[in-house]
Amino acid sequence: MPIDYKAQRSFAALLADRKGLFDAPHYQAQVEAIVAAIVNAFTHGNKVLWCGNGGSAAEAQHMAAELSGRYLRERPGFYSEALTVNTSTLTCVGNDYGYDFIFSRQVEAFAKPGDVLIAMTTSGTSRNVVLALEAARERGVVTVAFTGNGGGTVAAMADLVLMGPDGYAAIIQEVHQVMAHIICDLVEQHFLFPS
Repeated sequence: MPIDYKAQRSFAALLADRKGLFDAPHYQAQVEAIVAAIVNAFTHGNKVLWCGNGGSAAEAQHMAAELSGRYLRERPGFYSEALTVNTSTLTCVGNDYGYDFIFSRQVEAFAKPGDVLIAMTTSGTSRNVVLALEAARERGVVTVAFTGNGGGTVAAMADLVLMGPDGYAAIIQEVHQVMAHIICDLVEQHFLFPS
């Protein structure tokens, strides 16, 4: 039964929305595949690019910083950047080409074969994210979609998918953030504790 967002809801009801979010068994395999792609990129001198809109843009910047700065442990910085951070580029491309192209134009400019693009969209249908994935695939970039609610368009396009739950955007973003933190931790561990 859909949630009535216009109705007042208690703390207990809001907490209940989040119970069991991380119990889905598919997360482990999805996370491990994404970690392997990122590790392969960094091992070969490639980079990880991130993109998303709104809350997903904030998460993209956050996770890029966890990799380029550090997550928990001292180690060399990794080349990881969010495509939302250069306001001059965003406004230039948005003005000259249209908002749909703000990420794909940057992928054209910056991405090389062997890089990884992590595209975050809770709906799975954000046009600028879809076009970024298309541009990345054309350049031999490994594509990863963080999505939810069945995946939308991006689930069928990406090489790897982190499939969040069904529900409203905040719930999906909360899963994305936790799984992205786990990814950052596992990537960091790979380089510090080689097996």
